[in-house]
Amino acid sequence: MPMMSPEPSRPGDIVPLREAVRVWARIAAMSFGGPAGQIALMHRVLVEEKRWIGDTRFLHALNFCMLLPGPEAQQLAVYVGWLLNRTLGGIIAGVLFVLPGAVSILALSMIYAVYGQLAPVESLFFGLKAAVLAIVLQAVVRIGGRALRNRVMIAVAAASLVAIYVFDVPFPLIVAAAGLIGFVGGRMALPAFRTEGGPGRIGNEVADADTVLGLDIPAHARPDRAWSVRIAVIFLLLWLSPTAVLLAVAGPGNVFADIATFFSMLAVVTFGGAYAVLAWVAQAAVDTYGWLAPGEMLDGLGLAETTPGPLIMVVQFVGFLAAFREATGLPPLVAGTLGALLTTWVTFAPCFLWIFLGAPYVERLRGNRALSAALATITAAVVGVILNLSIWFSLHVLFAEVATVRGPGIAVDVPILSTLDPAAAALTAAAVVAVFGLRLAMGWVLVAAAFAGLLLWASGLTGA
Repeated sequence: MPMMSPEPSRPGDIVPLREAVRVWARIAAMSFGGPAGQIALMHRVLVEEKRWIGDTRFLHALNFCMLLPGPEAQQLAVYVGWLLNRTLGGIIAGVLFVLPGAVSILALSMIYAVYGQLAPVESLFFGLKAAVLAIVLQAVVRIGGRALRNRVMIAVAAASLVAIYVFDVPFPLIVAAAGLIGFVGGRMALPAFRTEGGPGRIGNEVADADTVLGLDIPAHARPDRAWSVRIAVIFLLLWLSPTAVLLAVAGPGNVFADIATFFSMLAVVTFGGAYAVLAWVAQAAVDTYGWLAPGEMLDGLGLAETTPGPLIMVVQFVGFLAAFREATGLPPLVAGTLGALLTTWVTFAPCFLWIFLGAPYVERLRGNRALSAALATITAAVVGVILNLSIWFSLHVLFAEVATVRGPGIAVDVPILSTLDPAAAALTAAAVVAVFGLRLAMGWVLVAAAFAGLLLWASGLTGA
C-alpha cells in the first residue's frame, strides 16, 4: 500500500510544502561528507524514513544528475524537490542544500582573510593541508576503483594525466575528448565501453509502489515544450545576466567580470565532481589570474571539507579572496562578500536550469548505451585529472620551492628536493595512515591534523 501523507496545501504538490521545507532544511544541516555521504543521507531520509519516493525513482534521478555538469548531490535535491513540489519545491530544495555551506564558507573566508597571517591560524591550516592531501589521494583510489574497469579506461586516465600535467591541456578539452571517445565506443558496442547501468543499491530498498509518489508520473513532470522554453529563457537570463552586465560596464580585466566569466564557464564543464574541477580552478586562480597562492587553494579545500553542502563551495572561497585583494575602490570585506556571492550565483544557477529543462525528458535517457559509455569514459579521464591535482598539491605542500621545466609544448613542475619540509612530510604521512590504514572518518582526520599543526607551531618545530 502506498504511504499516506497529509493533504498537500497546493494543487499539484505530492507532499505538503511546509513539511518538505522542514525535511530539506534538516538534510541541508546534515549534509557533510561529500557527495557520497550526502546522497546516502537523502536516500535514508526521503526513501527509507519518509517513503516519499522509491529506490527505482531515486536511482534513476541520480543517474540523470551524474550525466550533468555540476554537483550531483545538489542537483539530485533539486530533482526530487521538483518532483514532489513542482518548480518552487525544486528551488527550495536546491537553495537550502547550498545555504548552510555558503554562509559557513563566507564567514570562514572573512576570518581567513583578516586573521590568516597570524601564526596560530597559519599553523592550523598547515595541518589541514596534510589532511586534505590524504583525502584527495583517497578520492583517486575510490573513483579509480570504480572507473578503471579495464585497460582502455586505465589508458584514458593515463592520457588525461599526461595531457593536463605535461602538456597543460585545458580541462574542458579533456572532458570533451573523453566524452567523444566514450560516445563512439558505446555506439559501436565495443566491450571496453560497456557499463553496468549506473550506481547500484544505496540502502534498504523501498518499492516505488509503496511510496507517497507511487508509480504514476505527476502531471507537472510530463514534457511540455512551451514550459521548457519559458524555464530555459528565465534561468538563462538569471544565470548569465550578471556576467553580461559586468562585462559591459566594467569590461574584461575587472575582478568581478573575471569572476563571473570564469565561474560561468566552469559551471558547464564540472563533470566528475569537485576534485576534478579543482585542478582547473587551482590552475586558473593561481597561475592565470593570480588570485591565490598555491597553498591557499588547499586552505580553501580544507574549509569546504569541514562545512555542510557541496564540496564545490570551495569556489566561493576563491571568489572572496579574489575580490578582497582587488577591491577596486570598495572596502575589502564588502568586495570579498560581493565576489563570494557572485561566484556562488553563477556556479549554482545553471544547476536549476539543467534539472528543470532536462528532467521531464529524463526517461528518454534511460538505458542509452552511448550516453552511459560517454559518462563512464569521462569518469575515467577524471581519475587522471584528480591524480594531477594530488601531484600539484603534493609539490606545494611538501616542498618550499618548485621549478618548471619547459620544452616544446611542454611545461612540467618538479620539486627542489633540498626544500622538502620534514614537518609537512611527517604530517602528510600520518594523515595517509589515518585515512588508508586506520580508516578514520574524514572529520576526525581534519580536526586531528589541524590540532597537530598547532602543536608543531607551539613546540617550535615549524615556522607556520
